Amino acid sequence: MNNPSEAQFTGGCLCGQIRYALQGPLADIQLCHCSQCRKAQGSAFAASIPAQASQLRFTAGADALVSYESSPGKTRIFCGRCGSPLFSQTTNLPGVVRLRVGSLDEPHGAKLGAHIFADSHADWWSINDTLPRYAGRVPA
Repeated sequence: MNNPSEAQFTGGCLCGQIRYALQGPLADIQLCHCSQCRKAQGSAFAASIPAQASQLRFTAGADALVSYESSPGKTRIFCGRCGSPLFSQTTNLPGVVRLRVGSLDEPHGAKLGAHIFADSHADWWSINDTLPRYAGRVPA
């Protein structure tokens, strides 16, 4: 496929029950350092790619998806069997999902783009690169 908008990427959860396809080009990866993402991922940050929900299609296991509203208007979706985080959605960005990059099959070619909520990064993690840093979300 020569046209990036025609590219299809695949991914799924750790146990393999849930599988998905994502159509179109991949946006840059955003590393979110907020305390909720750290807790949800069990790590220093969540690595996510914003994508249009209409471009995400589940090819297996959609009935195993479980959701959790972690704060008003923010829902995190994961596998109910193995617990793998797959994506999140917010009511203030309807039609957009924040796909967890680690759930994509490799190679996918996505590139790091920015640190978001960088001011609240874990005190045990130093941000030592030259990527743009934002106190909140990437400005529109």
